[in-house]
Amino acid sequence: MKNVKRLIKYVGVFIIIILVIALFRPTWTSNIKGDNSISVLEQVEINGTKQQIMIRGHDQNNPVIIYVHGGPSVSEIPYAKYEDLLEKDFTVVNYDQRGSGKSYHFNEDYSNLTADVLVDDLLELTDYISKRFGKEKVILIGHSYGTYLGTTAAYKAPEKYEAYIGIGQVSNMQESEIDNLNYTISEAKKAGNTEDVKYLEGIAETIYKGEAAVPRGYVGKYGGATRLINMSDGEILLSREYNLLDFIRYNYGVAKTQEQLVKEVFDKPLPKIVTKLDLPFYFVMGKYDAMTSSNAAKNYFDRIEADQKEFISFEESAHYPLFEEKEKFYKWMCDTFIK
Repeated sequence: MKNVKRLIKYVGVFIIIILVIALFRPTWTSNIKGDNSISVLEQVEINGTKQQIMIRGHDQNNPVIIYVHGGPSVSEIPYAKYEDLLEKDFTVVNYDQRGSGKSYHFNEDYSNLTADVLVDDLLELTDYISKRFGKEKVILIGHSYGTYLGTTAAYKAPEKYEAYIGIGQVSNMQESEIDNLNYTISEAKKAGNTEDVKYLEGIAETIYKGEAAVPRGYVGKYGGATRLINMSDGEILLSREYNLLDFIRYNYGVAKTQEQLVKEVFDKPLPKIVTKLDLPFYFVMGKYDAMTSSNAAKNYFDRIEADQKEFISFEESAHYPLFEEKEKFYKWMCDTFIK
């Protein structure tokens, strides 16, 4: 009996040690070799709060990209491995937005967080990055909810950016979610999943009224999120850039801020905020995207006034064309921006 108690005690101590290591293990981003390369993971103060940035590139003289993650509140720093090709010819800046991931601080109040605050942060970050690398302008990429912020920032301060690229572009959310619902029901019917069809048809009225989004679990199940890659929370925990404490921050950020930020996107549709852009812009959409409808994005694209614009469809992708077809995206970026 004593031996059993001793064993339980040792196992308990071992588990505690493992948890402490997982919680507080150092985080870093893998080194890029080269005399003028950069690979840093650090916190900087932006508009009064510390925000995590990751900067990677083979040559700091290359054009600079600021990448605005989606969600809301869903960091994409742990998925930087998909940007390895871009890093050859661009300096890529990822950051965790205020209240997201490693930028979530337990002692801060996020109850009044809005898109306007996040856009102000983005503009301040742009100034910081431009000064740090001696660039007059940088390339702005928004993904998913990040396009809501990116489009607004490009509208407010076009002089700061060489171009704006919206990937998984947010448009009219009500229109987009109706498309997403129809796609998901159609795929569920093809798969013969009558229970899923019944559930989705049961929530159709709230979707058509613009009161809710299609549950993302169902969208992902039927290939509307990713098709060529698998993305999961496990990748976050296994990444060099995040430890267990960061993963807890990540989930707190989603729980504390996502609902209010999503509601704002419904209540203040982007097509009513931005109808003209005074810089080149591009929408890059996956054909099978059922998170942000490609059809709704094209309708929005057609209504935006601009001297230079282009709509690019990736035929094999869903919501993450820059990751799912990274070779094609890298080639397009080089063809478009490397002179």
